[in-house]
Amino acid sequence: MSQRDRTERLLNLLFALMAFQRPVPKSYLRESIQAYQDSPSDEAFERMFERDKEELRSMGVPIITVEGADGAGGVEGYRVAADEYALPPVELTPEEAAVVGLAARVWEQAALGPAAQSAVRKLEALGVGGLVEGPVGVETRVATAEPFFPVLLEAVRTRRAVRFDYRKGGDAEPGTRHVQPWGATSRRGHWYLVGHDVDRGAGRVFRLSRVVGGVTAVGPAGAFERPADLDVAAMIASAEPEPPTATARLTVRKERGNALRRRASQVTLRTDADEIEVPYADDERFARELVGMGADVVVLDPPSLRDAVVRRLRAAAGEEAR
Repeated sequence: MSQRDRTERLLNLLFALMAFQRPVPKSYLRESIQAYQDSPSDEAFERMFERDKEELRSMGVPIITVEGADGAGGVEGYRVAADEYALPPVELTPEEAAVVGLAARVWEQAALGPAAQSAVRKLEALGVGGLVEGPVGVETRVATAEPFFPVLLEAVRTRRAVRFDYRKGGDAEPGTRHVQPWGATSRRGHWYLVGHDVDRGAGRVFRLSRVVGGVTAVGPAGAFERPADLDVAAMIASAEPEPPTATARLTVRKERGNALRRRASQVTLRTDADEIEVPYADDERFARELVGMGADVVVLDPPSLRDAVVRRLRAAAGEEAR
């Protein structure tokens, strides 16, 4: 079962419990929630329901078990203690409201964009003013194109270890990493993961553009503790920038690729497209930049960079086909 299916099932259970002021019988929950209807047996349903109930409780949802009125020890049903679960009135200063609006704009193109915008609309409905709308003089959007980002974010939240293949700059092949994720953040347009590298026994910073394939959550939730003095931004800032380790040979159409031309160590003028040489440090990161330029740029060398570009183009073509 996918993470999305599990999340949908938990939300459906929560909505069903909150829809009624009276206790909701377990039999009604099984009949009304599709995932419970699909359970192959009563035993499988019982196990799934108990796991879901305890997980919601671990998230802070006060689910109350209501005993039967006949005194025979049976359970009448379940309900959510609304007075304990409801948030107090939201009161934001103009400065705090502006920050909330900026944060929602940052996530506009990310996996959490719809949730962020929904939160802003709810705050507006409550009469909270000062939320940032329209231009603010700076670019606040942060793209999270990596499809595995929601899985990684969930692992950070639940303190669950992850496994992924990672290609360092200059490496021909990726290596498998086992990481206890402490946090993820964006810096200068790129996303980074900070965590404990289990195999190396030390804290490490990982650039998400170098993750090959997907990210898999492994082991139970709450499997580790974050350092009390953790400063994710400081760890990323202290990571030394990598010097160029390779040189790409490219053809660039006339009057195109000015940013590449400025970084070029050599430019050879041709009739239709010029040939340039550009130093770079990482195949995956440079490939992402080149793919964004479309047919204006063609990679001649090295083969590893050309392969990285081809992989990204094929992945993009597969997404469009779906």
